[in-house]
Amino acid sequence: MSQYPNTDLVILAGGQARRMQGKNKLLQQFDHEMQLLKIYRQFCDEVAKIWVNSHQDCIVYQEIIAEIACFSDDQAGFLGPLMGMKSAWAHVTTDYIQFIPCDITFIPKDVLSKMHQTLLDAENSQAVFISINEQNLYPFCLLKRDSLATLEKHLANEQLSIRKCFDDLNPKVVKYENPISFHSINSEQELRLYREELHIFSGSNSI
Repeated sequence: MSQYPNTDLVILAGGQARRMQGKNKLLQQFDHEMQLLKIYRQFCDEVAKIWVNSHQDCIVYQEIIAEIACFSDDQAGFLGPLMGMKSAWAHVTTDYIQFIPCDITFIPKDVLSKMHQTLLDAENSQAVFISINEQNLYPFCLLKRDSLATLEKHLANEQLSIRKCFDDLNPKVVKYENPISFHSINSEQELRLYREELHIFSGSNSI
C-alpha cells in the first residue's frame, strides 16, 4: 500500500441479476473460487478497506469475511453502477476508490498499482478503467474523490450511462489481453460458455 495513496475497494453487487434468475453473483463460484473470496484475496493486502455495494446478504458476506463492510445505494430502484459509485463516497474516507464488478472473471495482477500510476501520469484525469481484449470495462475502475461532483451531476439529470459519465472525467485506460473471452458473467448461458472455454484453455496448457 505504500506504493500509492490509501485506497478502498468497492465491489459493485447492487444489481438484480435478472438473467441469472436473481442469484447473488458475488456468492457464486464461476471457476475455482467463490467470487467474494476471489476478489477479497486478490486485494486484501493492497487496499485499506473492502466494501460491498449491495442491497442484500450483508450478513452472509460478513459471516464469510468478518471485516467486509457493506452499504446500499443512496436511492432505491436499481439504478446501475453509477449510483453505486456515487453512494460509495458517503462511506469511504480515502480519496481513491478501486471499483470492481462482482461478476468479473479475470483480475489482472498488480492492476491497482498500474491504475494508480496511470492516474499519477495524467494530472487532469479523475478516472482510469481497464480494457480487456479491446473491450472497455468501465465498472472496473479507479476514481478520485474529485469525480463525485460529475457523478452527482449525471445522476441528477437521470443520465445513468457510466460511459457518458466517464467521458466527462477525462478517463485513461489500462489495456490487457486475456485468452478467455468472457470477462464478466451476465447470464447462465455466458457462465456455461465461460466454463467451456476455461476447460479447453486449461487442458491445452496441461499438454
